[in-house]
Amino acid sequence: MTKQYRSEALASIHETMEALHDLGAIDKQTLREFDDACLTPVASFPPEAIRALREREHLSQPVFARYLNVSKNLISDWERGVKRPGGPALRLLTVIEKHGIQSLA
Repeated sequence: MTKQYRSEALASIHETMEALHDLGAIDKQTLREFDDACLTPVASFPPEAIRALREREHLSQPVFARYLNVSKNLISDWERGVKRPGGPALRLLTVIEKHGIQSLA
């Protein structure tokens, strides 16, 4: 998966920082801190937002689950607030929110 930067400008600056790291001008810790500042943050999704996102894309719970490679029961649990998405699922929800379900197809 490619990195999603906050802007094209930050992506370009990050590329320059990687080159400086390759040259030994900055250490790995500095590059990591800069990387963290440049990447798009992942927002949390409350149950209502997950359901609204699924409905916006006109998908049933089982079909939405297939796109995310999770069980339909997990989608139901997210939408009822029994469980919360995390890690890769949270990133996928962020991508869907920003670019639509077709970005995963």
